[in-house]
Amino acid sequence: MSGTTRRGFLGTAAVAGGGAVLGIPERASAENGSTPQTVAVLGGGVAGLTAAHELAERGFRVTVYERKALGGKARSMDVPDSGTGGRRPLPGEHGFRFIPGIYHNLPDTMRRIPFPGNPGGVHDNLVAPKEMLFARSGGREDIRIPLPWPDNPPAELTPDEIRRAFTAVLDTAFHLPLHEALYFADRMLVFLTSCDQRRDTVWERTPWWDFVRAGRMSYDYQRVLAVGITRNIVATKAEEASTRTVGTLLEAFAFNLLGRGADGPLDRILNAPTNEAWIDPWVTYLKSLGVEFRVGWTVRDLTLGAGAIAGAVVEDPSGARRTVTADHYISAMPVEHARRTWNSAVRAADPQLAECDRLETDWMTGIQFYLTERTPILHGHLDLIDSPWSLTAIAQAQHWPGRDFPADYGDGTVADCLSVDVSEWDRPGILYGKTAKQCTRAEVAREVWAQLKAALNDSGRTVLKDSVLHSWFLDPAVDGLGTPHPVNDEQLLIHPVGTFHHRPRSATKIPNLFLAGDYVAVPIDLATMEGANSSARQAVNALLDRSGSTAPRCTVTPLYRAPELEPLRRHDRTRYLLGLPNAFDIG
Repeated sequence: MSGTTRRGFLGTAAVAGGGAVLGIPERASAENGSTPQTVAVLGGGVAGLTAAHELAERGFRVTVYERKALGGKARSMDVPDSGTGGRRPLPGEHGFRFIPGIYHNLPDTMRRIPFPGNPGGVHDNLVAPKEMLFARSGGREDIRIPLPWPDNPPAELTPDEIRRAFTAVLDTAFHLPLHEALYFADRMLVFLTSCDQRRDTVWERTPWWDFVRAGRMSYDYQRVLAVGITRNIVATKAEEASTRTVGTLLEAFAFNLLGRGADGPLDRILNAPTNEAWIDPWVTYLKSLGVEFRVGWTVRDLTLGAGAIAGAVVEDPSGARRTVTADHYISAMPVEHARRTWNSAVRAADPQLAECDRLETDWMTGIQFYLTERTPILHGHLDLIDSPWSLTAIAQAQHWPGRDFPADYGDGTVADCLSVDVSEWDRPGILYGKTAKQCTRAEVAREVWAQLKAALNDSGRTVLKDSVLHSWFLDPAVDGLGTPHPVNDEQLLIHPVGTFHHRPRSATKIPNLFLAGDYVAVPIDLATMEGANSSARQAVNALLDRSGSTAPRCTVTPLYRAPELEPLRRHDRTRYLLGLPNAFDIG
């Protein structure tokens, strides 16, 4: 964990009711005992809550305005009318949480959120699944991969060792033809040894499908290493996804598997529904620091006066419009919502805001199936690589040991929650021959269930039985399904080629406006909670610089890169400047 902010702000006072000695910082004003400066944080997702956290610990007076629910896409939500007999409602969610070991900034924040009985705060609620499964359809053998956490990573890496490691994994785990495994290993070596200039130009303009030469390869190569990686993990299309984005992600995951530069195991999830394990304790902690929340308040516009933001026009829960003011404003909404609040005057004041119109979002939305029996699938995530809707899933009850299913949730008969992410909404399914957007909500549920069974029940074992299906819950952000105008109010930023250069900086040319969100340019070029957290830290640092604050700056930890490969990246920089390809790029 990066220690600057934690050591700089956490004292020794016990957290009230927390049962943990995670000290709360002394609440000094933002500047040497003067009246604290005020900040309006516009948006209460991971970016907004992170900004509020960092600012409140530095003595600023913070108010968060959130249109829907705190936690944003990361939150869990109650299934309406599902709890009976004094039990809790069934937990629904936009999509299951995944907090890999490549993250550093988000885990640092989680360690600083008190949780009863946890010395390490909310971070102690992370658990590591033991395995993952690439499920095949049509009777093909599924690929089960254990996820060990190595205690003794290799002391040194060489290009030959990297090539051998990738080849062994692909040849053994995925049963790919040896020549294809070797070729993919070579392509990864090209990326790992590419300098930043080549990544930011050549590879940013190259689709991942082209980079790995998927068009020449077998169906398995295409589904696993082209489509599977991009659609199921990054939620974008292999034919469009930037090699810079996909390669950067795979680089970090590869070293995470080796135990290099990681915060923890490759795959981590929360040990309870997200709000119980993380969001609710976070909001409680922020309130203890004096943060105020206005939930149900929608930001409609930003007004500009004398070259600065003079106010934010918001619509309160009653529908009345009013203008709220503060010394500083952090726009922490998703890009598709934030850019609606930037009027022509605001955009004229900083041209990078208009560039955000060129950023793209797509649908990646979750559906939960509640079952009356535990599902004997595996202890970890499922990737249904042959499913036309690019499904990924996890059976959650086994990872929630402190939550008693069925006694504590629903009507007393639900024993498990199978949470599924649907990444592809524009391809025909197997049941109705319609895209997900063309289906009604009930048809989406039946189609996803059919695709799950096609992948899991095709090898002589009935994993999913219709008789155990209790009910389902589809994210209410999706509406109008089966009509000519389907909408998704909570889309996901995607990464087609060239879009990295349209991503804005946290500091704008408007002196009191700052940007936070996973669309902001940050060290992790991916729409993630880590990106949202990192961008909020950058925004707070920019605000501190503009305000002349002497408070310690937030740490922003980049993704890990192996130092052994740095000489090769320097060599590649010379070749790039000379107009030559990477030394390992043999076509």
